[in-house]
Amino acid sequence: MITLYGLKNCDTCKLALREITAAGLEHNFVDIRSDADLMALIPVWLKLAGAKALLNTRSTTWRGLSIQDRQLAESEPAAVLIANPTLVKRPVITVGGKLHVGWAPAVREAVLGPAA
Repeated sequence: MITLYGLKNCDTCKLALREITAAGLEHNFVDIRSDADLMALIPVWLKLAGAKALLNTRSTTWRGLSIQDRQLAESEPAAVLIANPTLVKRPVITVGGKLHVGWAPAVREAVLGPAA
């Protein structure tokens, strides 16, 4: 079962969901702002993917952070990501016990298979 964590209005999440659905794969969508237990998930995601992969430093939310919050993101990324779910690079996908971040071609192939 594929679980896609993202935002309902995120274009990349919408694209990933469309492609997963078109491939006929069973999946579950979890909105990271309203439905995800970020206190439990973020520390695990950080261990598996690392802060560099998980923290979206190109987002509008990142640009709006204070210098203190940006510095805190370097030393305590979990706290900043939990407080600001839109800083999570999306989508975050779990499938087969593995974690994938984003929807780059390598992630697409890992989730959908090589023929996708």
